[in-house]
Amino acid sequence: MIDTVRNSEYRKAQKEHKAVYKGAKYLLLKNRRNVRRRSHRRQLKELLALNEVISTVMILKEKLKLLWSYRSRTWAAKALDQWCALARSLKQKALSAFANMLQRHRYGILNHCDYPIHTGKLEGVNNKIKVIKRKAYGFHDLRYFTLKIYQAFAN
Repeated sequence: MIDTVRNSEYRKAQKEHKAVYKGAKYLLLKNRRNVRRRSHRRQLKELLALNEVISTVMILKEKLKLLWSYRSRTWAAKALDQWCALARSLKQKALSAFANMLQRHRYGILNHCDYPIHTGKLEGVNNKIKVIKRKAYGFHDLRYFTLKIYQAFAN
């Protein structure tokens, strides 16, 4: 969504400012504290000063991250509604579509308050099983494959 907004703003930009937009895709997607190079920080600062819409989208991005820190379902619902209203007020098609998608998944997002479970470990297990499967290519014995999975997670 951020890149879509950046592209639409690039098309609207005047010719002398278009150079600032070039190469800014990953600068906008990164966390601000992770932008280390001085030239990248300068370009990001220039871009945010040049374009109010992109600057607002960056603020919205940071505000949305805070949603995952809520433990109260009520406060999280309030924050989500507020964020979606703010996003829709910008009158950007991509941003409104993203806000609608968040509203459709509202139940699952708010469930994070009650059950703050992350899928990191599950992703790691799935990745390890895929590696075992790749290594075992050509073996037809499902029991052997199962034993190799048990062996990988024995500790």
